[in-house]
Amino acid sequence: MPAYDHPDASSIELMPVLRALADPIRLEVVRHLAGVPCANCAALLGDRPKSSMSHHFHVLREAGLVHTEAQGVQHINSLRRADLDARFPGLLDAILKG
Repeated sequence: MPAYDHPDASSIELMPVLRALADPIRLEVVRHLAGVPCANCAALLGDRPKSSMSHHFHVLREAGLVHTEAQGVQHINSLRRADLDARFPGLLDAILKG
């Protein structure tokens, strides 16, 4: 399993975060992860194709919203809430309430 690259917390930028969250599927993933410590990809797929969800996770990782770790054959995802709250205080709370 590959190790994924994640941006350093200090390099997370607002525009990529907002662009990533503008997609309803990615916003749904972030809302789900906000309510749990972590989730594997299967729990977040729904009835969507794995290939399109793989793209969505890639966008979320590059924007700095999620952390993905390979554990065996599973990919475990978590919201980078602490990093995002430190970088953009109140942003996630405002988005998650909407």
